[in-house]
Amino acid sequence: MEPANHFTVLRRYWRLLVGCTVAALIIGLLLTPTGDTVDNGKWQCKVAITPVAGAGEAVRADQVLSYAAGSDVSTAAAKTLNITDVAGLVARRKVAAASPTMLEFTVTGPTSKSCVETAGAFAEATIKGYSQETAKSASESIKRLEAQRATQQDQVNKLQQEFYSAKPADQPKLDPQLTAARNSLTKTLTAISDLQAVSQTDAVQQWGSIDAKELGGNLLTSPSRGLRLTLAVVLGLALGVVAALMLSRMDTRLRTRNGAEEAFNLPVIGEIPYLSTRLRRLRDPLVVARPSDPGAEAFRSLRSTLLLTGPPALAAQLADGNLNPAELVSRRLAQPAPVILVMSGRSGDGRTTTVANLAAALAETGREVLVLDCDFRHPKAHEHFGVGDGPGMAELLSGEQLPELDDLIRRTNVDGVRLITGGNTTAYPAALVLRAGEVLRRARRHADVVLIDSSPLLHANDAYDLVQHADAVLVTIKAAT
Repeated sequence: MEPANHFTVLRRYWRLLVGCTVAALIIGLLLTPTGDTVDNGKWQCKVAITPVAGAGEAVRADQVLSYAAGSDVSTAAAKTLNITDVAGLVARRKVAAASPTMLEFTVTGPTSKSCVETAGAFAEATIKGYSQETAKSASESIKRLEAQRATQQDQVNKLQQEFYSAKPADQPKLDPQLTAARNSLTKTLTAISDLQAVSQTDAVQQWGSIDAKELGGNLLTSPSRGLRLTLAVVLGLALGVVAALMLSRMDTRLRTRNGAEEAFNLPVIGEIPYLSTRLRRLRDPLVVARPSDPGAEAFRSLRSTLLLTGPPALAAQLADGNLNPAELVSRRLAQPAPVILVMSGRSGDGRTTTVANLAAALAETGREVLVLDCDFRHPKAHEHFGVGDGPGMAELLSGEQLPELDDLIRRTNVDGVRLITGGNTTAYPAALVLRAGEVLRRARRHADVVLIDSSPLLHANDAYDLVQHADAVLVTIKAAT
């Protein structure tokens, strides 16, 4: 499809484009906050926490992780940052075990500074809080071990007294007991010393510096509501364009001259502009009622093209107007008038309007035109010529009455144009065209041009039966709008 055709399609479906754009704008208004919000995902910071050197088994990674993910750390960090929305702060941080001896905080923020401060606050709250919990636990353990140490010291003192007061022969028996008691006491004192060291220093520490990097933002994460709504409008418009092009692909209606020529494999010899309802309801053909109207000029252009490309008899030199009726009949017997059948696919395609205006345009050239209304289902040609309904083609073809053409030909309000109306159909319409050949042979003697208005092709078979008797066929189609 050429670019110009794309613009034509978009212009045709402009309501769809507007609808999609407005719908996208409304959805954008409903789904986006009323004010500008902060993009908390623009920066990302990471900070690692590990046990201090020498902490040994006193610090367990799973315990540190559990404590770091708890509410105490989040509350303490929010207090440090002077933030009241603790839930929002928690949503911006993630904590996970990077290794068996290391946990890592991942924090997002709108700026590098705020992101680093938030990560540092979580790390500080974890180190301080967990160290306090560790110190408290160590103090309780020291109290327990102090009681155990006192008992063990009493036992050692007692065994020493027994050892020194015993006979030299009995001392070897008491020596192992004294040694075991001293070892237990030493072990307890060592444990107390270790716990005292732990209680006096932090159990965990920050490892390395805070790693900060910019994630970057885009229209999807833009803090500006205006940008988000602009994006919604662009997406809605794009959706409308895609929908319009798809509908155009699926639309099989004929809209352009090229489309009609490709569909019928026939040349288009005339294009008539759209006629308003007021112009279509005129009592006279547009060529007569509004001779300067663009539509009238289009029908004259159709007449000229038809004279140049139609049957040779149509463009033949007209008879001298001074001939008497007998000489005129003799001339028409020698050169029968051409018959032009006008057909269309369906009702409303402008077939009867074309017949009436083409007849008037041909009459302007001095030709005598005879119009035959062979639309037996909905005859309307008489309405375009200001002629009342009455006996016509139905009676002529059925042979019921008034078999002579002269008795049925009626003058119209257009000079040079005469008409045989559709008549009152009583028989099956399809059976009436069986005598069409003889009737048309006689009709050629009464005019210079014979125009036939037929039934729609998609509603009846009448037009197909009339094609064999016509010298030219003019198909009218209505461009889809």
